[in-house]
Amino acid sequence: MKVLIIDDDQALCRSLQIALTLKRHEVRCSFSADAGGLEAQTFSPDVVFLDVNLPDQSGLKTLPGLLKIPCSPTVVIMTGESDNNAAVEAMRSGAFEYLRKPLDMDEIQAIVTRVERHRSWVEPAGKTPEKVLCENFGFEMIGAHPKVVALHKKIGLLSRTKVIVLVQGESGTGKELAARILHQAGSPGKPFVAVNCSAVVPTLLESEFFGHEKGSFTGADRLKIGKLEYADGGTVFLDEIGDMAMDLQAKLLRVLQEEEFVRVGGLEPIPLTARIVAATHCDLRRLVSEGRFREDLFYRLSVSSLHMPPLRERRTDIPLLAEALLEKITAKFQCYKPTLSEDALLKLLAHDWPGNVRELENVLTRAAVLAVDAVLTAEDLQLTPSDSERQVAGDCGARPTTLAEAEKRHVEKTLDSLRWNITKVAKHLDISPTTLRKKIVDYELLNPFT
Repeated sequence: MKVLIIDDDQALCRSLQIALTLKRHEVRCSFSADAGGLEAQTFSPDVVFLDVNLPDQSGLKTLPGLLKIPCSPTVVIMTGESDNNAAVEAMRSGAFEYLRKPLDMDEIQAIVTRVERHRSWVEPAGKTPEKVLCENFGFEMIGAHPKVVALHKKIGLLSRTKVIVLVQGESGTGKELAARILHQAGSPGKPFVAVNCSAVVPTLLESEFFGHEKGSFTGADRLKIGKLEYADGGTVFLDEIGDMAMDLQAKLLRVLQEEEFVRVGGLEPIPLTARIVAATHCDLRRLVSEGRFREDLFYRLSVSSLHMPPLRERRTDIPLLAEALLEKITAKFQCYKPTLSEDALLKLLAHDWPGNVRELENVLTRAAVLAVDAVLTAEDLQLTPSDSERQVAGDCGARPTTLAEAEKRHVEKTLDSLRWNITKVAKHLDISPTTLRKKIVDYELLNPFT
């Protein structure tokens, strides 16, 4: 394989070059977007590792040009930033993969192997559709956890087409936010129409969806455009789809199958041009087995799906979320922004968050508007200790002085319990092996088994 690395970090470039050359790949490096573009024209690489932050131009702006050169290289985006919108943008624009720094050499080798397989069946360059680069999505899901990054990558891939998407997850995980990010990536400038299937009267839901002709029923004194028609070219977001009445489920299924609908009291079919995104916190498979949801509609909706991770599965994002939410809350209520004490942050990290991000926002809102000091304490949060919090307290014994100390103790304990098996420990902690090795160095931990 011919590999081109475009990154202004020369030490990183050299490390990648050495590792890949040992695997018999031909590797060249460029340290700017312009130099990388020229090198790609002459070198004709099979794969390009492209950094987002380059001195002369963003890697995301460089990406479309690289994909158009005659050799059609496979591009892997690299970044040290935590901007999740960049993941959506990169995958939508045609990137093969999106990596967060620090890089794992084993992962790099695995990606190169995947690229080799991918290029053996990928379409010729002339058949590749032109990609559209979205500059700004306007919505952001905060988090650096691998599950959040993977979610954004999948959103970027789904935004390339108008495929139906089912968003599943617990209440408060941000299902509508994910739908809006998908909409902004795939249909910027078009309408986004949200319908809460559990909040609309069942007898009126059909008229809300399809619209009605004048005189079609008592009180229909004028023509009404329905949600499906109004969202022309945009997105219809069906929230709590599991609460939809059975008779309307049958009509929605027909719309999805035929890709057209008729207004209530009308005769002329109207083409469906909007993307359908449905969301639910229910287990639709269970509802199907109970006869409360149509099986054929379930399979039609779940062609593509997004799973929203609960907050307890991405606790490392809580400090980022807390900071962003406090900014939002204090701007909304025009009050001073407090900071979180170490005890308060530890309490947030230990809580189970059954209400997820929505619950976190409510807790911080209450604490911020009632704050009488510049620093919020654990008591100000008014959180009832959870089972996991009591477990952490019991495991740690005396209270640690800092959040870093608490993390150090937890990492060290997990390493010792798994006899310093890096792969198993990283999986248990839900972080990458590279991140784990960095923490071992930062905390100066010593392996007692060597």
